[in-house]
Amino acid sequence: MIVLIPSFEPDDRLEQIVGDLITQSGLHVVVVDDGSGPEYADHMSAVADLGATVLTHPVNRGKGAALRTGIEHILQAHPGESVVCADSDGQHSPVDVLRVAARLDEGDSAMVLGVRRFTGRVPMRSRVGNGVTARLFRALTGISLGDTQTGLRAYPAATLPWLLTIPGDRFEWELRVLLAAARDHRPIEQVEIATIYLEENASSHFRPLQDSARIYRQLLGFASSSLAGFALDAALLAVLVALGVPLVWSVLAARVVSASANYALNRRWVFGRGETPTPHRIAFPRYAALAGVILVANELLIHALVNVTGSLVVSKLVTELALFSVSFAVQRTVVFARSHQASRDAATADGIACEYAATTPPQ
Repeated sequence: MIVLIPSFEPDDRLEQIVGDLITQSGLHVVVVDDGSGPEYADHMSAVADLGATVLTHPVNRGKGAALRTGIEHILQAHPGESVVCADSDGQHSPVDVLRVAARLDEGDSAMVLGVRRFTGRVPMRSRVGNGVTARLFRALTGISLGDTQTGLRAYPAATLPWLLTIPGDRFEWELRVLLAAARDHRPIEQVEIATIYLEENASSHFRPLQDSARIYRQLLGFASSSLAGFALDAALLAVLVALGVPLVWSVLAARVVSASANYALNRRWVFGRGETPTPHRIAFPRYAALAGVILVANELLIHALVNVTGSLVVSKLVTELALFSVSFAVQRTVVFARSHQASRDAATADGIACEYAATTPPQ
């Protein structure tokens, strides 16, 4: 088992956790310096002197990129070893790191998550952010996870090559790993750990606006493309009717054009951004079939709800919200899903196997 710690502009807590892990467990520790710069070189030298391997990004590339750098190094330098990832800011105690690692050794899961309880004094942004993400994750995947943003995770050796196929360079990478695991039906275990926030989590490099946008990008992009399709559909319908085109043909033409635009946006920008988009020969028939099912389901559900609620407005609202969630989940996991081989090819093409400088500790 190797402990992997990504680190950006650390303080003395990095030396503390590395020293405790090495002395208490004898596990080898790999630290990825994600472009902290010369002013933090003393911290990196200190953990190297403790016995850790330090890998260095010349510039800051993000937590996801740092984790992939460490995983690729471990695959090459320590083949067959499993990995437990921990943060460098003191949120994860050595005891909990070892508990998560032990659970991985005991079971047969694709990953083990160290799940925080979020009791006591927890910063509001952390409590709200984790709560919202956990609920969205459950709505989209049907899987209930207590902590979707935990950085304490253990992966067996067999899972490491698959992790390198997951795109994303910053905080969104960890959520993408969970979404990909849910899509591929990879089992996830959870271990309860202590919730530790020092100085209101002041040392965290998570940026609430930018990084939340990255985490929720797919969902926000899907909502935007859906709204754009609706606006285009309504505008075309109005123009065609004004030009004297029969209503039935106006509705059909507007729907075909808006659906085509929505398909193109979702394939290229919502579900394919940063990746090789799903080929048309695979995605288009799936999208067309889904559109037909959604159209029929829309009519059936509205009529059923009207009989129950007696309100067309309420029935339409509930129907659209329900089918929006279904459409998003199906498009992400089926319509625009790619094969594992395509993911591996895209990962290689995007340069996930990144360059780094390795500093090995003195023997």
